[in-house]
Amino acid sequence: MAKRNLGEKIKLSTYDEMFGTDTFGHDDQKSEGQIINVPLSELYTFKNHPFKVLDDEKMEETVESVKAHGVLVPGIARPRKGGGYEIISGHRRRRASEIAGKTEMPFMVREYTDDEATIIMVDSNIQREDISISEKAKAYSMKYEAMKHQGAAGGISLEKMSEESGESRKTIQRYICLARLSDELLELVDNKKLGVMQGLEISYLDETQQSIVYKVIEELGCVISVEQASRIREADKKGYLNEAYIKDMLTYVKQPVRKVVFNQKKLDSYFEPNMSNSDIEELIVKLLDEWKKKGGQV
Repeated sequence: MAKRNLGEKIKLSTYDEMFGTDTFGHDDQKSEGQIINVPLSELYTFKNHPFKVLDDEKMEETVESVKAHGVLVPGIARPRKGGGYEIISGHRRRRASEIAGKTEMPFMVREYTDDEATIIMVDSNIQREDISISEKAKAYSMKYEAMKHQGAAGGISLEKMSEESGESRKTIQRYICLARLSDELLELVDNKKLGVMQGLEISYLDETQQSIVYKVIEELGCVISVEQASRIREADKKGYLNEAYIKDMLTYVKQPVRKVVFNQKKLDSYFEPNMSNSDIEELIVKLLDEWKKKGGQV
């Protein structure tokens, strides 16, 4: 499925309009849509930014590139009410520039509404390969809400998000539901200590009940099955979910079903060929009862 490029999403008609044809110094006239060099000290993280900026191996590669060539692709930012600029796209490049010893970084600065900025921020990061489940969940949830604020109905928003991301509508809907999980539970999902389907069930609990579930999981060090997660959600709906219930359910050990199969040759050595299976079973139980009455001694 073809994906719209960033320029189309932020409604800029040309590459020059998006990135400009000249780079202006910080003190020059800041025309909308043109690139300026912004001091790193004047850059602020996007509010509730869902994507982690890690000093990992990929960051080291980016730092080396910045040292050798500078920042090749400008970030996107908007003027901040309290002064400075809020980064919309370019958090990793900003960090790499800082580590590389740079004092400023090129940004295309332009006024955007909160919803427009949110959509651009998500779209410019969502296709990265190293995104965790929690990052994607929070990002899709933020974009979904932003699109609804812009007047798009829920179903239309999901359909458009599916078209733009290449992921199914159902998958995106699941991510949005997962975003309701607490940060602690989302971390368990990221670390594969809590399955996605289990997380979806638990996401319907309120904040207090989620904290209880997390506490029990950590205390017992257990893994919740899909069936158990469904029972937790059902208990919450019926009003009897509490810490004791969760502990009892997760520590309950179901007794194995015992089944004894006799070899045909052995049965033939003890029972007449014309005896039915029910007659044989009845006789064996009778003999066992007598054995039990004698104290179970062989």
